Amino acid sequence: MREHDALEHNPQVSRKALEALHSQLFGWALSRCGFDHATAEDLMQQAYVEVLSGRARFDNKSTLKTFVFGVVQNLARSRFRRLAVHMRLIKTYANAPVDEVTNDGHEDHHEQRRIWQAVESLPRRQRDITELVFCRDMTIEEASAVMGVSLGSGRVHYDRAKKALARVLAGLQTKETLT
Repeated sequence: MREHDALEHNPQVSRKALEALHSQLFGWALSRCGFDHATAEDLMQQAYVEVLSGRARFDNKSTLKTFVFGVVQNLARSRFRRLAVHMRLIKTYANAPVDEVTNDGHEDHHEQRRIWQAVESLPRRQRDITELVFCRDMTIEEASAVMGVSLGSGRVHYDRAKKALARVLAGLQTKETLT
C-alpha cells in the first residue's frame, strides 16, 4: 500500500512520518556531534539525503523511528571516523565548565545541569541508552537497535547506567547536605 506522501525511493516511508520525528531526530543528531548545531544540521541533511534517495532503505524490520535514528547513528560514526581530530575539539569545548547558576529562580536549571553532568560521566553506551530512553522516548529494545547492540546488552547498559546515576546523584545529595 503506497501513501500519497510516500517517498519515491523509499515507499514504506511517508513525508509526514519523517516530519513528525524531526525534532527528536535533531536532538539525537546534536548529541551525536557534541551539541554543535552546524554539524548536527549537516548530519540531518545527510540522513535525509540517504533516506530520500533510497540509499538507506526502510524495510519494516523495525519502527521508522528506530530506523531513522539508526541512520543518524551510522552517519555520525562514519563522520567521527573521518573527522576525529575535529570532533575531539568540539567535545573539548562542548564540555567546558559552565559558570555557577545564581540563586534567582534558576534552581531547576542548576539541578538539571548537575544531572546531565552525572549522565555525561557515564561510559558511552550507558550514556547513549540513558539519552535514548529518557530524552528520545524509546524503549530499551528500540534504543538497543539504534546503538547496534543486542537487547540483552542494552538491558545491561541501562541497568548499570541507572545504578551508576543513583550512586553519583546520592553522593551529590550527601555533599549538599554537608555544606
